[in-house]
Amino acid sequence: MIITTTKYKYWQEGCQAEKKGTMLSFGDERQEIRGFGCCFSELSAEALNDLSVEDKNAVLDELFFEDGCNFNYCRTPIGASDFSTGFYSYNETDGDYEMEHFSIERDEKLLLPLIKEGVNRQPQMQMFASPWCPPLWLKTHNAYSYGVFNKTEQNLRAYALYFKKYVQAYHKAGVPLVHIHPQNEPCSNQVFPSCVWQGSELAEFIGGYLGPALEGQGVDIFFGTINGPEGGDRYSWTKYCNYLGLAMQDEKARKYIKGVGYQWAGKFAVPQTRDDYPELEIIQTESECGDGENTWEQMLNIFGLARHYFRFGASAYVYWNLALKAGQPSTWGWHQNSLVSVKDGKAVFTPEFYLMKHFSHFIKRGARYIETKGEFSSCCAAFKNPDGKIVLVVYNPYGFEKTITVEGKSYTLPPYSVSTIA
Repeated sequence: MIITTTKYKYWQEGCQAEKKGTMLSFGDERQEIRGFGCCFSELSAEALNDLSVEDKNAVLDELFFEDGCNFNYCRTPIGASDFSTGFYSYNETDGDYEMEHFSIERDEKLLLPLIKEGVNRQPQMQMFASPWCPPLWLKTHNAYSYGVFNKTEQNLRAYALYFKKYVQAYHKAGVPLVHIHPQNEPCSNQVFPSCVWQGSELAEFIGGYLGPALEGQGVDIFFGTINGPEGGDRYSWTKYCNYLGLAMQDEKARKYIKGVGYQWAGKFAVPQTRDDYPELEIIQTESECGDGENTWEQMLNIFGLARHYFRFGASAYVYWNLALKAGQPSTWGWHQNSLVSVKDGKAVFTPEFYLMKHFSHFIKRGARYIETKGEFSSCCAAFKNPDGKIVLVVYNPYGFEKTITVEGKSYTLPPYSVSTIA
């Protein structure tokens, strides 16, 4: 079977070609695949709430049911992200080191109901979470944007307790959290909720505070989500050996680090991570977000990004915005792409939705990434499902048809298309 998507025709069933084409073959099996998914946010919940109940259910069915995208590995923020309706944390009571005023009450209005819609549809759902910013009274200045953590002994212990209470509250709410990341994009000061940490500081926090606090809580700690090495004058301190490489030299931290999440410029550190620490699971934590135009060309770029991550050892690929209102920016003003665009009470599936479906609908948890061989292999990502069947996702980057031959069967790929052969 071959399913093909072009710029003007999505998810079309094709047929075999009569003549042979460029030969492709398969090599060694590599990492096990955990899954695919997206990120939950308040703005996504608001967008879907503009739909009728029937249309909203149809969208969620298509994202999370097995006969749709089958998303089974998703992300949620700990407190505010840049796609919350406003900036907040779970405890803004200054000096509450015992976290007596910790509360996820705000999440119960928009975020948790959306998460539960996904969880209830997907029996294999696993989730991970990271904060964009700690409570303000734990930072060096009283603002969600910019700044660093005020790293006193008292503050570090309180923040570890904050994570513990979050995990307990979300597990109690029925959210299947499996991984915690200590900080979203620690390499960057941002105009939205953020907090810069150096690699050595993250190692100290994980080894001395967060790791012990989360023992027995049913979650693993993944380093990240790392958005470096950046280029230009930021390279010298965002490079790989200043973050994961350095943290793994700390024996206390290394005991607790079970994996690492990369996004944006973090893609450049993925090959080094695979080479140095093959025992660590690598996940892609945030697909690059585009400009809100949801173009076909951006979708093709995302294919290359996904292929890069899997080629160098990632076990999962996570899209960013589940849904947005058409033309709606982030809380700080950036227009970004989404899987679903909502306008005038109607939902439209974007090109990147279909790209994700070309992977996630066919590739099952427990599959193995396998090498491809042949002159067209750089345009392919291949996987062997637990039942032994091979799934090949392939991109034709050319303005003309391309015929390929795989395991004795030939297929003609339309110009500028993405196809899945399964």
